[in-house]
Amino acid sequence: MSNKTKPSQTYTPVHKYRISQAIVFMVSSFLLIPFCAQTIAKSALPETAEQRDERMQWWREARFGMFIHWGVYSVPAGTYKGKQIPGIGEWIMENANIPVAEYEQFAKPFNPVKFNADQWVQIAGSAGMKYIVITSKHHDGFCLWDSKVSKYDIMDTAPFKRDILKELSVACKKHGIRLCFYHSIMDWHHPDAQAPFYPNYNDDSRTNPNFSRYVQNYLKPQLKELITNYGPLGVLWFDGEWIKDWTEQQGIDLYNYVRSLQPDIIINNRVSKGRKSMQGMTKEGYFAGDFGTPEQEIPPMGLPGVDWETCMTMNDTWGFKSYDDNWKSKEDLIRKLVDIASKGGNFLLNVGPTSEGLIPEASVERLAAMGEWMAKNSESIYGTTASPFEKLPWGRCTAKPGKLYLHVFDWPKDGELKVPMPRNDVQMAYLLAHKNRAELLLDSDDSGNLVVTVPRKAPDVIDTVVLLEMEAEAIVIPQAEDGSIVLKASDAVVRGTNARYESGGGKDNIGYWTNPDDYVIWRFKVNKTETFNVAVTLACATGSGGSEYVLAVGGQELAGTVKDTGDWTSFVTEKLGTVKITKPGTYNLSLKPKSMPRGAVMNLKSVTLVPIKK
Repeated sequence: MSNKTKPSQTYTPVHKYRISQAIVFMVSSFLLIPFCAQTIAKSALPETAEQRDERMQWWREARFGMFIHWGVYSVPAGTYKGKQIPGIGEWIMENANIPVAEYEQFAKPFNPVKFNADQWVQIAGSAGMKYIVITSKHHDGFCLWDSKVSKYDIMDTAPFKRDILKELSVACKKHGIRLCFYHSIMDWHHPDAQAPFYPNYNDDSRTNPNFSRYVQNYLKPQLKELITNYGPLGVLWFDGEWIKDWTEQQGIDLYNYVRSLQPDIIINNRVSKGRKSMQGMTKEGYFAGDFGTPEQEIPPMGLPGVDWETCMTMNDTWGFKSYDDNWKSKEDLIRKLVDIASKGGNFLLNVGPTSEGLIPEASVERLAAMGEWMAKNSESIYGTTASPFEKLPWGRCTAKPGKLYLHVFDWPKDGELKVPMPRNDVQMAYLLAHKNRAELLLDSDDSGNLVVTVPRKAPDVIDTVVLLEMEAEAIVIPQAEDGSIVLKASDAVVRGTNARYESGGGKDNIGYWTNPDDYVIWRFKVNKTETFNVAVTLACATGSGGSEYVLAVGGQELAGTVKDTGDWTSFVTEKLGTVKITKPGTYNLSLKPKSMPRGAVMNLKSVTLVPIKK
């Protein structure tokens, strides 16, 4: 992992949240989606939004993974020549200024005879983790597989003579866990990379004139080995991209190369110079891979509009250090998992095994505790999206369509849990972990907040989850006396994750429509059968037009294309065509996007059906 000074963090504030029409709408930052799409578009590989969503789906649903930092640095375990070396364990080669030839000697006693791939995978699975990311090669250059490109690996240099990654690959497939690899772009051991920079291997002001040879003859061939022999992989998690020799264009090239070997693989932002742009959310315009990687931190507002994953240690090191006992508590780790999920991110939690091949007992104990909590509450983590609330005084919230999961860290002493949403939006509430799921009493306070009556004593002092269930029923809109039907944004039911009703500041519309899978539905009643002119009132900022959509009603469809109107509050009415309704009754009208080429669909104010005068 990184030992560098981190760039200053700049996070775009999340807009205020709202719950409307008994549906939970997840918030994405409108400004960041086009930026993210723009950076991804620098890839030479064409991919539609639908194809990207399909590729990212398992990862977004997983939410929780295990990071494993393991290599020959577990042999010195933070100590060199009798001295405890400051810094993280896997950086001891750099931090202690150890020459390449001397550092190689740590491979000779690296004989992890207690390594058990099945056991490791079971520990991860029992904790509720859905994927494992292990260091195939860290900055020190030692490889945990039988590489044909190098002798500096577990089979040729160490006495172990077993292919660790092969055994993990078999175990992951057996237990249904996705195997992923961390791989360092820089290499302190290779003469064409950073080895000549000794004693400062991490000197990012220097270049190696033979670095391109290292990329073509070593880095790429090893990646091909990993993907071809141990895949299919879930993620390739790159690091070490800050070196001067590595460029944005090389990152794009490597991204495309890896996906040419496995098109559905997911690649993090550190494949290129995207760490700062994606992690800190600045807008340098770097190509930024598939997801951002905040390290050892949880962004206060999440990273709206961007796939992201917080990677974090349980103590103060990634690679094993024998004397690092500064462990985070199980309470802290469970709440961090919940906090991250409530902001729309994944949690990649690290373990640093010993040179014998054992995951430290302190890590095992904490993972077991997380597993106990997940066994009862995993529904509130897997496949959820970010909270619709800006802030909750008692805890966090995660969401699924029609469901809110209230994670209560601070249990109300008076037995009344207050939620800033209307009472009428909720059909029922109950404790997620309770088998009988007895319904909890619902009421409203004088401020219009939902009040859930809960037991006086918290069932789980770390995090008790209260589930609110909501089934959206569209309001049946009556036909006016003149035969017209006006379908307002405020009366629509929105299906999806991002789009939602917004008002104020000149807005009274469905906005934040940054997911082309989101759509809207109205339900209306017809007494007088007619042929109707159909019109849509919408707004779209300059440069954001071009989205195609289909309006469907009564078995008929009308197609439209969104045009620029100047800005997001300059509403215009566009006629789509006519529909004929021949029988009285109740009908559904839906409006669904077909394409979204520029980051957002539209701001939709209303749909009107006006009888054609005879």
